[in-house]
Amino acid sequence: MKLRPAFVAELAVNLLLPWVAYRLAEPHWGEVGGLVASAVPPLAWSIVELVRFRRVDALSSVILLGILLSLLAVAFGGSPRVLLMRECLASGAIGVAFLLSLLAKRPLVFYLTRATVARETREGVARLEQLWNDNASFAAAMRLLTFVWGMGLCLDSALRTYLAATWPVERFLVVSPIIGYGVFGGLMAWTFWYRTRMRRIQGTHGLLGDTAANASPNATTLSVD
Repeated sequence: MKLRPAFVAELAVNLLLPWVAYRLAEPHWGEVGGLVASAVPPLAWSIVELVRFRRVDALSSVILLGILLSLLAVAFGGSPRVLLMRECLASGAIGVAFLLSLLAKRPLVFYLTRATVARETREGVARLEQLWNDNASFAAAMRLLTFVWGMGLCLDSALRTYLAATWPVERFLVVSPIIGYGVFGGLMAWTFWYRTRMRRIQGTHGLLGDTAANASPNATTLSVD
C-alpha cells in the first residue's frame, strides 16, 4: 500500500514534532513550557486542515479537545502532568459519550451515520430513519458499533493516563501517539470488517453510495465514517 504524502505529514506532525518541540523548549521554559510547546504542532496542523478543507478530521478533533481540556485543568491549578494527558482526556470523554448514548433512544453512531447519509443522498435520511424503526438487526448493529467504539476509546484513555502518570515525559511523548494511532486504526479496521457483515441487512442497498457492481438488493453495505 502506497503511503499518501498528506498521511506521512500527519504522522510526522502528531508523532515526531511534539517530542522535538518538547526537547527544544524544556531546557528554556521547564517541563510545563515543554509540554505546552509539544501541543503546538498538532494544534497548528488542525488549524491548517480547518482553513484548507473547512473540516477537522477525527484524530485532529481528539487532539484539539485534549489540548483544550488539559489547558483548562492547568489554568485551574491542575498538575503539569495533566498536560501530558491531553489526548487521553479527550479520547476518554468521547468514549464515555459513546457509551452513555446507549442509554438514549438512539446511539451516537446512528447520528454520525445519519449526518454522513444526509451529505450523500437526498432521500437517505428518511430511509435511514425507516430502517431504524423497522429493522431490529440494523438497530442492534448501530448499538454494537457504538459500544465497541466507546469501550475502545475508554480503554485507550485508561492505558495512556496510567502511562502518563508513571512514565518519564519524553518516553510518553514518543509512545503515546503510537498507541493512539494504533487503537484508532484497530477500531477503524474492525468497523470496515463489521460493515461487510452488515451487507446481510436488507434495506440499505444504495443508501450510502454502494453500486450494483458491489452490492445486490439483498446484500448491501453500510458506512459509519
